[in-house]
Amino acid sequence: MKAYVFPGQGAQFSGMGKDLWDLNAEAKALFQQADDVLGYSLSTVMFSGTEEELRQTKITQPAIFVHSAITYLVADDIEQPAAVAGHSLGEFSALVAAGALDFASALRLVAERALAMQEATEAVPGTMAAVLGMDDAMIEEACASIEEVVVPANYNTNGQLVISGSVEGVEKASKILADLGARRVVPLPVGGAFHSPLMQPAQDRLREAIEAAHFRPPACEIYQNVDAAPSMEPEVIKQKLIDQLTSPVRWTQTVQAMQAAGLTDFVEVGGKGKILAGLIRKVDRSLTVEQL
Repeated sequence: MKAYVFPGQGAQFSGMGKDLWDLNAEAKALFQQADDVLGYSLSTVMFSGTEEELRQTKITQPAIFVHSAITYLVADDIEQPAAVAGHSLGEFSALVAAGALDFASALRLVAERALAMQEATEAVPGTMAAVLGMDDAMIEEACASIEEVVVPANYNTNGQLVISGSVEGVEKASKILADLGARRVVPLPVGGAFHSPLMQPAQDRLREAIEAAHFRPPACEIYQNVDAAPSMEPEVIKQKLIDQLTSPVRWTQTVQAMQAAGLTDFVEVGGKGKILAGLIRKVDRSLTVEQL
C-alpha cells in the first residue's frame, strides 16, 4: 500500500488546475464549488493569475489546497492510502484524502488560516531563511542563543532546515550560521515568520474555526507536522492543526517515522516540480515517490 503526501506553500504556479478543469466534469464542479465557498473566482486566479498574485498568502493557500485536493478526488483507480501526510498547509489536503474533512469544510478552514496568517504577517513583519549543509542541532543551538525571535521552522530533509522569526533575528542567525560553516544560508522571499511564535495571533484566530468544525475519524493514519506521529482521533488532529501554526514542520522526522512503520512507497499529489519527492529521496534514496 502507498502513502499519499501533499505539498504546502511554494507549490503554486500559474495555470495550476486548468488541465483538470478542461478535461474532467467532476473537477470543474469542484472548482465551481470552491469559488462559491470563497465568494470569488479562485479558479480564474489559478488558471491565469500572475505569479505575484499567486504568492499572496490569502490566495496561495486556497489555491494549493484546491489543486491538490481536486487532483486526488478525481484521480482514476486511486488506492486506499496506507497513510497520509502533508507539508504544513498540505495537512488539510491530506485530511480530505483520509476522509476526516469534506472538501468544502477543509477549504473554509484553509481560507481562514490564510487570512489569519496574512494579517499576522502584516501586523508583525518577519522573514525566513533556508540553512543548507548544517547539522540540525547546531542550528537549534544558534537560534536559542539569540535574544530576538528566531526558531527552526521547517525540518525539510537531511541538511536542509528553514529558520523563521523577526527580520533582525533571522539576519543575526544567518550570519552566525554562515560563520559556523553552513554551506549556504538563503533568504526566502516571504513576508512572514511562518511556524514561529510570531504566528500566535493567527493561531488564536484559527483555533475557534477548527474547534467549531466537524472532523470525522480518518480512514487511515495521518502523520502530523508538530510531532511526526500518526493520529486517528479527531480531537487530537484538531489540536495538532492548531499547534502547527507556531510549531516547526517536522517533515524529515515524518518521513523517517513513516519509513519506520514500513511505508516505503509514496505518492506526491499536486504541486509542480516534485517538491516533496526531492525531500523524501534525500531522507533515504531507497524510498520511491510517484507523482499524481
